[in-house]
Amino acid sequence: MLRLISATPSPYARKVRIALTEKRIPFELLTEVPWDSTTQTPQYNPLEKLPVLILDNGKSVYESHYILEFIEAKYTDVMQLLPRNDVDGALFAKQVEVVADGICDALVLLFFEQQREDGKRSEEWMARQRRKVDGGLKALAAWIGDKKFFVNDTFGLADIAAGSVLGYLKVRFPEHSWRETYPHLARYSEDLEERQSFKDTVPRPQTISDKIV
Repeated sequence: MLRLISATPSPYARKVRIALTEKRIPFELLTEVPWDSTTQTPQYNPLEKLPVLILDNGKSVYESHYILEFIEAKYTDVMQLLPRNDVDGALFAKQVEVVADGICDALVLLFFEQQREDGKRSEEWMARQRRKVDGGLKALAAWIGDKKFFVNDTFGLADIAAGSVLGYLKVRFPEHSWRETYPHLARYSEDLEERQSFKDTVPRPQTISDKIV
């Protein structure tokens, strides 16, 4: 059976958990805090980042976007997350993923910058990350409009990526006003959270024991 090293609040790990669940691919979930010295992540990923998918032969696949590409290519007899006969649709789904992951990257950088002591935070740095987040959310809102899903009215990769980052926003940045600014994006997120794969992977904060900033 596949094993997935995951962190409960991670939007990147949630993407993979949702994808495996939607594809009905069995896996064992291993939950870690990747920042702590006790983590086994470096044994499987030289970049020391989660998520990591460990194969039956002990080899590992890492970086969420590559893991999703891997399981899409390897598991062709189950639900596909990208349209098979629509190149433009598949490319657009990838574009949505790029923007969603970019929002995630900015949010993570912003979160850890906020962990610094008073007087050591860079307001300019945080402002730059906030601009990335706001720009990305504006793009997602424009693309989704009043649609149920991003591509061809079918749930897929784009929705996993967008839904995961919106869920992360709710947990780590509940004060952000994106739901008031983009009510149709909020509606879209709420609808996704009703799917069983989303209910089973609701992000939850973890306590980081080691000092990292």
